[in-house]
Amino acid sequence: MSEYSAMTVNERLFVSGLMGEWDRAVQREDREKLTELLGKVELADQAATIVDSVLDRKKEARTRT
Repeated sequence: MSEYSAMTVNERLFVSGLMGEWDRAVQREDREKLTELLGKVELADQAATIVDSVLDRKKEARTRT
């Protein structure tokens, strides 16, 4: 069983010490880096969907302000 079983994306990034890198990559909208980080926390197979969702929410938040 994976060390990440039953953890959310944020929990996985946090326990792996990757949260800061993730936040910076989101700010830059760096899809390649985001995908790489998700691979490091065993989410490579879901990376495209997760990255699209995160960047879409960022774009929506930007248009509301």
